[in-house]
Amino acid sequence: MKTYAIIGYPLGHTLSPNIHERLFRLSGREANYVKMEIPPEELTAKHGELSALGGFNITIPHKVPIIDYCDRLSEGARRYGSVNCVKNSDEKVGYNTDVLGFTKSIDLLGASLSSKVLLIGCGGVGRMMAIETALSGGDLTIAVLKSDEALVNAVISEIKEMKPEAKVKVVFIGGSVISAEDFSEAPVFDLLVNASPIGMFPKVDRMPCDENLLENVKYVFDVVYNPRDTLLVKTAEKHGVKAMSGMAMLVLQAVAAHEIWNGSEFEESDIKQLISDMEALV
Repeated sequence: MKTYAIIGYPLGHTLSPNIHERLFRLSGREANYVKMEIPPEELTAKHGELSALGGFNITIPHKVPIIDYCDRLSEGARRYGSVNCVKNSDEKVGYNTDVLGFTKSIDLLGASLSSKVLLIGCGGVGRMMAIETALSGGDLTIAVLKSDEALVNAVISEIKEMKPEAKVKVVFIGGSVISAEDFSEAPVFDLLVNASPIGMFPKVDRMPCDENLLENVKYVFDVVYNPRDTLLVKTAEKHGVKAMSGMAMLVLQAVAAHEIWNGSEFEESDIKQLISDMEALV
């Protein structure tokens, strides 16, 4: 029986074992999934132990250092210089399944990145979301605070290097959250993506935009997954907007890992149920 793992330090409470053990059952595979807390200074010494695993997931602080362990990187891992999944076989291949988790979430939502997209925030995961949207042919607007001007300009430069014809512009947030008044023309978007931590537990009474901005949006994806129903998601649904929380991305990046490790396939209904069950745990 193969063993798989998540490595990080510290790991604390993680939903990864719950998610992966369920996915192994759904795929009919017998496997162990364990947590391995590895301090940064011990990572290199653990390479031999990691090689004995069928594959493993990586979280902070090892997403960049683990690249030295890999023989080859996937396109997404190379693009973002970050690895959160490794497959051990004849060669050790590093992947970035956060990218796949995001794109699969948007597909499951029924939305499209190749549409008119408003992205709130562009640090960390927001950078990846901005680049993926632009590369998918989206008409992208990034909303950030004026204090993040240098950050957003750097992301746009990256996008233009990869795709010079990319459609991307910036709107600076005038108040504490973005509102329709921050736009020079009526803001109408197919998809609103929140890549900021606004609304995350314990400050659950906040959302990253004014309610009036949701009146002309078709879909909402909120990267926050704790609480399960953020104020943004609840408010969007009140306006008849189809919305999804970040738990989908967490589960779907794990699904991508199983596809990479073993070529596993899953029923959409089973994955939707798994997302719902994991939401109930937060």
